Amino acid sequence: MKYYSTNKKAPLASLHEAVVKGLAPDKGLYMPEQIKKLPQDFFDNIENMSFQEIAYRVADCFFGEDVDAESLKKIVYDTLAFDVPAVKVEENIYSLELFHGPTLAFKDVGARFMARLLQYFVKKEGLNKINVLVATSGDTGSAVANGFLGVDGIHVYVLYPKGKVSKIQESQFTTLGNNITALEVDGVFDDCQALVKNAFMDEELNQHMKLTSANSINVARFLPQAFYYFYAYAQLKKLGVTDKIVVCVPSGNFGNICAGIFGYFTGLPIHRFIAANNANDIFFKYLQTGKYEPKPSRQTLANAMDVGDPSNFARIYDLFGGDHSKITALISGATYSDEQIRETMKQCYASTGYILDPHGTCGYRALKEGLRPGETGIFLETAHPAKFKEKVDDIINDNVKIPERLAAFMKGTKQSIAMPNDFAQFKAYLMKE
Repeated sequence: MKYYSTNKKAPLASLHEAVVKGLAPDKGLYMPEQIKKLPQDFFDNIENMSFQEIAYRVADCFFGEDVDAESLKKIVYDTLAFDVPAVKVEENIYSLELFHGPTLAFKDVGARFMARLLQYFVKKEGLNKINVLVATSGDTGSAVANGFLGVDGIHVYVLYPKGKVSKIQESQFTTLGNNITALEVDGVFDDCQALVKNAFMDEELNQHMKLTSANSINVARFLPQAFYYFYAYAQLKKLGVTDKIVVCVPSGNFGNICAGIFGYFTGLPIHRFIAANNANDIFFKYLQTGKYEPKPSRQTLANAMDVGDPSNFARIYDLFGGDHSKITALISGATYSDEQIRETMKQCYASTGYILDPHGTCGYRALKEGLRPGETGIFLETAHPAKFKEKVDDIINDNVKIPERLAAFMKGTKQSIAMPNDFAQFKAYLMKE
């Protein structure tokens, strides 16, 4: 399979090149030349398959031309060493719990898959050290850092905005050491992302060290996130509720919903999608007006969605040929203030006993407000509520239990390097590495 750039000004790349480069030379995002359809018998029998079996079939559809079957199966089965259950919250509304992985966030799937795929290419091609740059607004940093921890031949640099991620999230990538370096940037997430993108475009820096990205701009990070959409469908099919499935995705950088849309194009029977935003409502406004107008991100309760210029919008735009009417036919939007998030979290807990995290709250509320008669809604609960313990405890007036895995991170010693929001200084730091 060849991969093209959304900017259409770069040569086609192999999967290996797309994964190792991360970003195309023309600053576009890589896209597979074609999206294959999965056979009908796969969907006819999907409810009888395990998560790993389903994911392997989907991975083969996306990556089978470039990775041998035995290696791909091992990558998938190693990646998915945990469950992603669909839990009924109330009538016609289900939560797809994506927080049962090592760092209790949905990004564990993409990060673990990418780490293993990159290691496969490192060994196969006999590459020297690869340096992974990742910007995080919260959960990406912890998932990538832990997914790559101890992987030979790969060093990870996590850039995160100072004071704008939760203490628990911060502890998950600043306490690891080994081949993980945390850089505490004096700015917001968009500044971190800009530093990463500029690094990829700097010729001198790229001659000095081999760089790639583990943000959702990388095809190996976002595409595996399609796996759990198929598993969600399988679980709902087993329950007999597959008519008009509406998937609601809390959306920040839009890699997650983009993966779901790729699944839709392979034949996954999703009726429609809802992109649930916090106060950073750039995509919501695009849906209303047809104009995409990025702006500086705003800090909110749902901090992992604090993105003012979502990178993967380019992929969604490309998938639909820039046709606004086709995009709005499949995807609707919603946007919620911090006050609405608090109110919804409190209401859900009081009426159902289910504890939402701030991001999943946006998804739950969008379904409550947007489901139509005859539809079944499932929202992505993207992180364990304990990752936002202080905020959640205060809102629901109860004590969220901290899982043991999370408590272990919090006992570690913070190791981070202060970094100004200045590319020249960031580059100088990397040139010394």
